[in-house]
Amino acid sequence: MSAARTARRGGAPALVLALAGALGLSGAGAANADTETDTNTARPAAAGLGREYVALGDSFTAGPFIPPQYGDPALCLRSRSNYPNLVARTLDAAEFTDASCIGAETEDMTSAQNLALTSNPPQLDSLTPDTTLVTLGIGGNDLGYAEIALKCLALAPTDLDGDPCRDHYIDQGRDELRSRLPGVGEDIGAVLDGIRERSPDATVAVVGYLALLPEDDGCLQAPYAEGDITYLNGLYRELNAVIEKEAADAGAVFVDTSEPGHDMCAPPGERWVEGIFPNRPAAPIHPNAEGMAAIGDRVAEALGVEGVQRDSPRV
Repeated sequence: MSAARTARRGGAPALVLALAGALGLSGAGAANADTETDTNTARPAAAGLGREYVALGDSFTAGPFIPPQYGDPALCLRSRSNYPNLVARTLDAAEFTDASCIGAETEDMTSAQNLALTSNPPQLDSLTPDTTLVTLGIGGNDLGYAEIALKCLALAPTDLDGDPCRDHYIDQGRDELRSRLPGVGEDIGAVLDGIRERSPDATVAVVGYLALLPEDDGCLQAPYAEGDITYLNGLYRELNAVIEKEAADAGAVFVDTSEPGHDMCAPPGERWVEGIFPNRPAAPIHPNAEGMAAIGDRVAEALGVEGVQRDSPRV
């Protein structure tokens, strides 16, 4: 593992736990008997998908601090209200495993993820030859999500009208963050290959990331420099494009969740991602319950199901 990746790996749990604590807030669909495809889309039929559903992913899948929290290990901070649970209830899944965990990277799909005093097993170990549905939300931490969020927040006060974070990551015309994207794509492709090897008949839905920032000006909840908002929006759009391409190359369903207008600066009733000072139970700069429901709706639609069940979760 490179030194740069080592540094990034430590960031995501730190962002969720340390920042949230300071604020007082204590994851390739093959055609089979149950799947329909045509030459233009990988969208499957819903029948039979819930026989054995496995969710893989990082904190944008797990739902840290969205109540009720559950699961083992507890430090993965999974929520019963995250989109995998909503989709599982909608499908009336006979078997459902949520293997997601905060801070997860692509390498944690095949290797145990170290957490404080414990570890989360390799997420792909949850797959079986009988798995019928897999959702995957991964790639943000490989890019350096927590590192980027914290660095850009720290640099913003030095030039609120400029783009100090962009200046930090671009040296002599080389953008360090965009240079990571091809590797992120290769790693996601390898994960999708691993899913196919373990669950050859499963439908796979690869979930993109929510829009985090407004199109232009920041706000108290997202106090980034003006130029860096444009820079970061472009970066995250490119990340979603990389994820979409890898899904298409693997014959998987891509779930686009990047609808604008629901970012950290949106009004509370329209906000799907909490800012650095959450107004609702969720980790800072992460989806809230409404965001999880919105993602669940888009996953369900991609799978040919009408909308997610939003009734009270099982405890």
